[in-house]
Amino acid sequence: MGLDNFTEKKFKDYLKLKGLRYTKQRKEILEKILNRMGHFEIEDIVLEFKNQNIDVSRSTVYRTLNILKELGIVNEVIKFKNKTLYEVALNEHHDHLVCENCGKIIEFHSQEIEDLQNKICEMYNFKPNFHRLEIYGLCKECKNLNEG
Repeated sequence: MGLDNFTEKKFKDYLKLKGLRYTKQRKEILEKILNRMGHFEIEDIVLEFKNQNIDVSRSTVYRTLNILKELGIVNEVIKFKNKTLYEVALNEHHDHLVCENCGKIIEFHSQEIEDLQNKICEMYNFKPNFHRLEIYGLCKECKNLNEG
């Protein structure tokens, strides 16, 4: 995805609104997260900075990630085995299959599931703000290992 002017401006404006400064460290965190592919833990970001000898504190990474979540730039997608995984928010909603053995994550989209969720919300006159679907089990490879 990379850092674009719109995302950077949105981030700067939000910080200003909250009375926070747009620092070099926050910009570096924003860039590093937007350039990530796939799912990540906060500690992955902290470790990358440490390995590159870039002076960014763990607390700054955590606080900045929370701001990015509030802005909808990053989504918390999976809580599994004391881990919280995040991903850069994409335009299309998707759900996850999580292998309990190897930790593999498979992303999928089902319009049927989305339609059913919307129908249920309408039935109960409920206005959804957010939802997340995670299905836990065994991926093809792990399932084959257990059967063989």
